[in-house]
Amino acid sequence: MSTTILTDHVETPIGPMILMVEDDVMIGLEFDDQPERYMKDIRRRHPDHVMRETANPCGFSDHLRAYYGGDVAAVDGLPAKGGGTPFQERVWAELRRIPVGTTISYGELAVRLGDKNAMRAVGLANGRNPISVVVPCHRVIGSDGTLTGYGGGLPRKTWLLNHEGVPIRNGRVDRQNDLFDA
Repeated sequence: MSTTILTDHVETPIGPMILMVEDDVMIGLEFDDQPERYMKDIRRRHPDHVMRETANPCGFSDHLRAYYGGDVAAVDGLPAKGGGTPFQERVWAELRRIPVGTTISYGELAVRLGDKNAMRAVGLANGRNPISVVVPCHRVIGSDGTLTGYGGGLPRKTWLLNHEGVPIRNGRVDRQNDLFDA
């Protein structure tokens, strides 16, 4: 039996996004200029699936529009499941605990997960996050405050952080708002 995935395309100030929902849970949210990225993940997780375009599935599209419209807390608490390994799911759950307007380093995220040496594994899990914005991988930065990789590109990461009130100067976060020690 095939899985039905409801999709909606949401216009944002930094490009269109595709929202994917299964059984009233968000399973994907990606910028729509990288279909190979999200389709590879969907095929892995749901080899027998059907995608059906639906306006505003579960009201999630409205939450995204509210977020981009300035209500930066509008996506907090939305049900989401990335379908990752147990470690990835732990990383993604921890990402959701990073408050709006703050950032954290990969090292601090590893410490929060109980293994200060897991920075690379945390970075890999962060990069495989299939639910952009709602699982805020854009809030993770380098230990020196520099903006590091983001699947949607560093200009989008910069925009998202600025949108959430994080000041960026010369590709670095103003450390006074960080959750990690300077």
